[in-house]
Amino acid sequence: MTYIIILAWALLYLVFSFSSQLPWASCNNYWNTDNCIDLSTQNKTLNWTNQTNTTFAATEFWERRVLGISSGIEEIGSIRWDVMLCLIAMWIICYFCIWKGVKTTGKVVYFTATFPYVMLVILLIRGLTLPGALEGVLYYLLPEPSRLADPQVWMEAGAQILFSYSVGLGSLPVLSSYNTYNNNCYNDCLWLCLLNSVTSVVAGFAVFSVLGFMAHEQGVPIAEVAESGPGLAFIAYPQAVAMMPLPQLWSICFFVMIILLGLDTQFVSMEVVMTSIIDMFPTVMRRAGRRESFLLLFCLTCFFSQLVMVTEGGMYVFQIFDFFACNGGCILFLCVFETVALAWIFGAERLLSIIKDMTGVHANPFFKICWLYLTPLVLLVSFTCSLVGYRPLTFNRWYVYPAWAYVLGWVLTLSSILLVPAWALYKLGTGTGNLRQRFNHLCQPAPDCSLTQKGDETELQHIKGEDLH
Repeated sequence: MTYIIILAWALLYLVFSFSSQLPWASCNNYWNTDNCIDLSTQNKTLNWTNQTNTTFAATEFWERRVLGISSGIEEIGSIRWDVMLCLIAMWIICYFCIWKGVKTTGKVVYFTATFPYVMLVILLIRGLTLPGALEGVLYYLLPEPSRLADPQVWMEAGAQILFSYSVGLGSLPVLSSYNTYNNNCYNDCLWLCLLNSVTSVVAGFAVFSVLGFMAHEQGVPIAEVAESGPGLAFIAYPQAVAMMPLPQLWSICFFVMIILLGLDTQFVSMEVVMTSIIDMFPTVMRRAGRRESFLLLFCLTCFFSQLVMVTEGGMYVFQIFDFFACNGGCILFLCVFETVALAWIFGAERLLSIIKDMTGVHANPFFKICWLYLTPLVLLVSFTCSLVGYRPLTFNRWYVYPAWAYVLGWVLTLSSILLVPAWALYKLGTGTGNLRQRFNHLCQPAPDCSLTQKGDETELQHIKGEDLH
């Protein structure tokens, strides 16, 4: 729900990137304050660390022009109409790119998934040629040893891996369900992990080389210019771009890359919902025009529910959703149940035999150890660490949310993680037999759902074929 808001912000930045002068590169705009600092014209010998009452032009553009941010979540304010128009544009693009299913999405993704690599290479080359890039790269490659003892660091790393690989979100099962039965899923998984990790490492070089350039220009440590979350994409990087020659060119490249990468993620997220609903209600949803109508209803519902996030207080609402409803702790909790269900209830041996039947390849026995022991243990420990290391949410390190906002956040968290145990209790309560019989029945794979029966492939391909036409 929050991801497309980021795309709307990126689209607005992209539009501004075609200006004769980047609006976040100067302090001569109506939204700037007397405390604004223009990095591109400041004397580099200035002691930046003592400028406690000043703000950078990029920060003021983000907070005062794009967000028009209010003093707190209690003050929602009015809608930011330019951001809302960008949000509408993003929803229209997403709708028409996936409204016919994977038949159209697959063609669009050929461009949206590959072109960002062109932009990434361009930005990487440019970043590595900037003064101070080496310091940024060394900061990226050499970790601070003391932080490795912090459990929160490992929890954040584990959550990032899950998000990066779309593990536990339903994306991989949905997309793989359109493959043929004998598709080499074993080989695909290995290549997916390799490509994803290499991309992340290369992107790190592109980002930290630019952060090193910023630190060099300002004469401050890299830790003081490094941002996380929206601050990196909408403050730190645009600020660095404004200090380069031909800033409009690099700004366009960066935000085009952000939008295309984000669209891929948004396509998949929407396709997960659509395919799941269609597979749950095939007789109703596979009729002509039903998919398009339901997708339109889904997009409109999401859009109107997101309007509160494009108000002057919308950033506070956005952060609550991002921190509580979409955080790593929720994914870690759900993945514990998924791994237990897959390895211990469905059966690790059965899964190995299915991979052998589908691909003709014996999977490495190490995977069985991971499914049964290592993965559930690591997930459970990471989830526990996330609870132990919990820190109340703040905005910009100074704004503390009111108590009711934290309650709302925890309600969002529980709405995600309690569905699994709630459904299990519901099935236990509505089954037949005594409690022990119900539990044993629910812990057995359905006998008529054997994926190794080649006869089922014909029916599966027929069903998926209907979605493609």
